[in-house]
Amino acid sequence: MKVINCTVESIEAQTSIVHKVTLLPEFPLEFLAGQYLQAVMGENDKRPFSIASAPSSPHKIELHIGADPANGYAFEVLTKCKDKGKLVIEAPSGKAFLRNSTLPAIIVAGGTGYSYAKSILLDCIENQPERDIKLYWGAKTIADLYEFEALVAMSLTHPNFTFIPVVEHPNDDWHGHIGWVHRAVLKDITDLSGKQVYTAGRFEMSATIRDEFCALGLSKAELFGDAYAFI
Repeated sequence: MKVINCTVESIEAQTSIVHKVTLLPEFPLEFLAGQYLQAVMGENDKRPFSIASAPSSPHKIELHIGADPANGYAFEVLTKCKDKGKLVIEAPSGKAFLRNSTLPAIIVAGGTGYSYAKSILLDCIENQPERDIKLYWGAKTIADLYEFEALVAMSLTHPNFTFIPVVEHPNDDWHGHIGWVHRAVLKDITDLSGKQVYTAGRFEMSATIRDEFCALGLSKAELFGDAYAFI
């Protein structure tokens, strides 16, 4: 990892809670899609955030920060970005990065776990364009899927990419998956052998995915997520 001083270029609200933060590092950041950085808040206070941008854009780092005031862990980082206009980071970290493979890839993201998914998706489309890739993104409401329209457009442009949104509390005119995002995968795919899965979300979700997906043929060697370093 390297210690890098960054200037905050922009902060854009995506929802009432989620903000997209764009950082300009003092030198290009070399990383792999799916890796994360640590926001340095103090000598012994370093807070991890997935890098949402693609490795092909090393001069700009995109973060998606879910900063509910009740969650001081993330809210304080966002506040520092707003007040100081600068952020010190350590990067890159993480072993759940995109692998070069011919296996169909399934990305399962809950909430702002989408930031992890976005980097993998962009890099896969750019560097493994013939590979089949499906993104299941789950959130409480449609409004929480803050890049919904961009992903739909991307799926129309790239025929090997499929976007499957999942919501817990749908509108009356919703015709997609309802409920938990990993359950949507199991409804669509009953045999997970010969697949590769990337996941980001709550630890409980990651643990359930490991148990239930591997029971349907997924190899543990083809399951990736930062949570698995801890659970």
